[in-house]
Amino acid sequence: MTPGPRTPPLDLLGVGAGPFNLSLAALADGVPGLRTAFHEQRTAFHWHPGLLIEGATLQVPFLADLVSLVEPTSPWCYLNYLKTRRRLFPFYFAERFHIHRSEFDNYLRWVSTELPSTHFGHRVDAIAWDAGESAYAVDFTRLGPDGESLGSGLSHARNLALGVGTAPYVPEPLRALAADPVPLVLHSADYLAQRDRLLAARHVTVVGSGQSGAEVLLDLLRLRPEGTEGLTWLARTPAFAPMEYSKIGLEQFTPDYTRYFHGLPQAARDRLLPSQWQLYKGVSGDTLGDIHDELYRRSLGGDWPDVTLTPGIEVTGACVTGGGRIELAVEHGQQESRGRLTTDAVVLATGYRERPVDTLLAALDPYIVRDGAGRPQVDEAQRLVLAPEIDGSVFVQNAERHTHGVGAPDLGLAAWRSAVIINALTGKETYPLPDRTAFTTFGLGAVEDRIEMMPGRIAEERR
Repeated sequence: MTPGPRTPPLDLLGVGAGPFNLSLAALADGVPGLRTAFHEQRTAFHWHPGLLIEGATLQVPFLADLVSLVEPTSPWCYLNYLKTRRRLFPFYFAERFHIHRSEFDNYLRWVSTELPSTHFGHRVDAIAWDAGESAYAVDFTRLGPDGESLGSGLSHARNLALGVGTAPYVPEPLRALAADPVPLVLHSADYLAQRDRLLAARHVTVVGSGQSGAEVLLDLLRLRPEGTEGLTWLARTPAFAPMEYSKIGLEQFTPDYTRYFHGLPQAARDRLLPSQWQLYKGVSGDTLGDIHDELYRRSLGGDWPDVTLTPGIEVTGACVTGGGRIELAVEHGQQESRGRLTTDAVVLATGYRERPVDTLLAALDPYIVRDGAGRPQVDEAQRLVLAPEIDGSVFVQNAERHTHGVGAPDLGLAAWRSAVIINALTGKETYPLPDRTAFTTFGLGAVEDRIEMMPGRIAEERR
């Protein structure tokens, strides 16, 4: 039998099909002749299903969809999704700039099922550089609806885009209890699936000061009886603080700031990130207001609700008591004091961490250039810095906060970052991007017409 014609390598293969790689897939769909595929091991798309609490909204405007801030005429924009659902007029009269989270989940799922380049139930197992093909060899497994293996496959692609997302983070002192099915210790990612059990518990402790912790506390507060709320909210941060939401402050989520941050020395970046916690660990002012309103309403009769809100607390240990309750060892940093809190359930709103890709990229590890802390270096165009013998690019999404700053996980930068990747991939300005996106100028180099730059760096002179 004469073999069929050889299939040329893809131009781009995406690993993962979460919101960021979906954005890349949607914008790539509008580039004639660009051959792409996006492999996702899940069999269907779901966006944080455990936190689709009734009434919860996005913290960014609906324009932070997959494409609009780069290409608002794309068929994959949120407004076109509403058009296909014949819901434009209800949306118009609703006057909602911040849409319901469940609606955004519906929109993302619509894009994921309609795009021809997305392949769910495809788990990428290994990646290697094939010098003979001048492309990456990508081994994958096709999965059935219950995760069973249906067979293996091999694809070649000249470039890759890693968008494997993040995984729920459980602090080390609580990992053993979270892995044990008996004590009710769970990450907020599983909140809705366990809400009935939490409502039946006598006392619930929520750990974590961010938006997820606030939403879980508010939802439990609204559903538990007055006078016997039995709720405690703990956080390491010095306050339950509002997220930065001033118009000038939000310019730290612009491409201008991303470029500025990328140009800083790595030591300066590492010092800067922790100080910006209110940009990504704060709580919506509306949510904090709703919590206070609910607490105030419950105090109208003269009694304080059975709710404790305490910032500045770190959980340093956990165990199950003889009575089957959960005992948390806690420390208050400012008071330099320790204590124990006994509770019946714990919800960990402790955020997410980047999924490790070391195993996936094991064959490429010798070619990845790393910084002094062992982290992969990522260039301005979102590419891993690789040894020169590797011709193809590996683009990364939401795995570059150490090089690109607090905007790495922000939905508002998704379309812009996808356009940066596509422009680098095609070698031309496929999607024209603005030179300036903020009224703030970051760094002296941005105002050279007003400030004369002096040669050298201060740190170099001090040495």
